[in-house]
Amino acid sequence: MAIQTRDVSFVSNGHPLNAYFACPAGTGPFPGVVVIHEIFGLNDNIKDIARRFADEGYAALAVDLFAGRNRAVCMARFMAASLFGPLEHGGVRDLKAALTFLTEQPGVDAGRVGAIGFCLGGGFALAWACTDERLKVIAPFYGMAPRPIDAVARSCPVVGSYPDPDFTTAAGRKLDEILDTCDVPHDIKIYKGARHGF
Repeated sequence: MAIQTRDVSFVSNGHPLNAYFACPAGTGPFPGVVVIHEIFGLNDNIKDIARRFADEGYAALAVDLFAGRNRAVCMARFMAASLFGPLEHGGVRDLKAALTFLTEQPGVDAGRVGAIGFCLGGGFALAWACTDERLKVIAPFYGMAPRPIDAVARSCPVVGSYPDPDFTTAAGRKLDEILDTCDVPHDIKIYKGARHGF
């Protein structure tokens, strides 16, 4: 499938964010997905994932949550927010702005949008899904569960993937249990022998 790609930017909470947009050629309507990076930021691997989604018929926006900021400081703030802060911290607010930007693009079907995230991004996807009804499905890869974990009762459907052994494996199992209890549609898989970053 022919695709189009371009670098884009938008404003979130008063500061500019950069992103990489990939979508099929044509007029759509296309379902949309926000691609959330791990600690390495918006690198070639994440851009390739966005292009792979476009190849499958999605409009994909890979956002750079570190844009114009010190990555180490961002990481410290993001980790503190994930562990001790409210669900709607600065990273989640930036993702909401990214989704707004994505749904405003020509040919994107605002009624069919989701998110995929990796490690840090997987945890962000889970927290975000508890606070934004626009998301229809999320796919966290080895993401830490949000705090409080019972907030996932408000989540959209979840397709989660976790390696074993890994520091995130227990979080994946706990997430599976809680989503069962909350009756949220989900498919959480633990992959024996897989490594972090698979």
